[in-house]
Amino acid sequence: MPFCEVGTSRGEGVRIFYRRYGHGSTKVLLIIGLAATHDSWGPQIKGLTGTVEPNDDEEEAPAAGGEGTEGPNEEDEGIEVCCFDNRGMGRSSVPTKKSEYTTAIMAKDVLALLDHLGWRKAHVFGHSMGAMIACKLAAIAPERLCSLALLNATGGGFECFPKIDRQMISLAFRFLRAKTPEQRALVDLETHYTKEYLDEYVGSCTRRKILYQEYVKAISSTGMQSNCGFEGQINACWTHKMTPKELDTICSSGFLVSVIHGRDDIIAQLSHARRLAEKLHPAARMVELHGGHLVNHERPEEVNQALKELIKASKSKLRPEDWSHLPEGASGWLMLGMQMSPRSNEGASGLVTVYNLFGKVQLCFLYFIGVFLMGFQQMRNVLRIMKPVRVAASDS
Repeated sequence: MPFCEVGTSRGEGVRIFYRRYGHGSTKVLLIIGLAATHDSWGPQIKGLTGTVEPNDDEEEAPAAGGEGTEGPNEEDEGIEVCCFDNRGMGRSSVPTKKSEYTTAIMAKDVLALLDHLGWRKAHVFGHSMGAMIACKLAAIAPERLCSLALLNATGGGFECFPKIDRQMISLAFRFLRAKTPEQRALVDLETHYTKEYLDEYVGSCTRRKILYQEYVKAISSTGMQSNCGFEGQINACWTHKMTPKELDTICSSGFLVSVIHGRDDIIAQLSHARRLAEKLHPAARMVELHGGHLVNHERPEEVNQALKELIKASKSKLRPEDWSHLPEGASGWLMLGMQMSPRSNEGASGLVTVYNLFGKVQLCFLYFIGVFLMGFQQMRNVLRIMKPVRVAASDS
């Protein structure tokens, strides 16, 4: 099995499981999100390399040299993709302490994997929590990136909280109670996809039914994520923060950035992704598509096209200023960096203040909901323990 050994501050080894697909001089590293395995990148692996079969014959022999500079003189213009299971999930190690899970630590896992593969540079694409890790990697080692794509991303902290409504409270409650692959699959479907997409028919079955069977099979094969792994990865999301200095490092490093987001995402809110793209201007281009949190599954062709355009623009040495601006009326894209008058700036500032206030109110509300749910679950456990046990009378 292909594993990369990662050292920790205490010298304890962490093993990162990875897979490689396709061949070529263009190297792409995919970083998956919370509670997911590398398999979730299936549509992008297929779209970028043309295959879903891993390079099993080369798993123990990392490619020599790696990607330095890209250009027309490269011998092989194909794409090689590597994806992996983050620590705390899948076949990778599961550290037991929450302090061993931060986006900075996980970004160092990625650096170790790049070194293990022999890749000097790569196009780095991250989804959700994976986008947070990719952002941190770009700030720590910008010289290792050819480009950066952030799918369904947020800025971490309170931005990780979804929009609070009846549907989300119900999903959160069901997620906490899910003990079997079947229960977890039902919640995951409603969380990751739009209802419109799930209700579409593929032949005689709806996508909901097909995906449900696939999710149950996948969760059953890999097992439910351990509490240590889940709590650790949640800690990584909650403690994630990009400082102005780190964002400036990304903006000034010269590589291009795509922020790709589903408009109907109920986990990572679109407004947070827009704000992140604005902070990364002029290096970033915002791509809005119809879809939910797994927009890369709902709209694989459009997402793959956006990723290929990013790779192509990076190879052609397109200037960030030319990358972030698009012709008027470009379908599915949001233009950034538009100049505003002082009056409109004042209005925007007022809106931001109001928005931040509502964000804090929402955070407090979610906190009390979380406390209530945890208290309810704890009370059930206590009552279950205290429940009297009937003992049959002895015949002696």
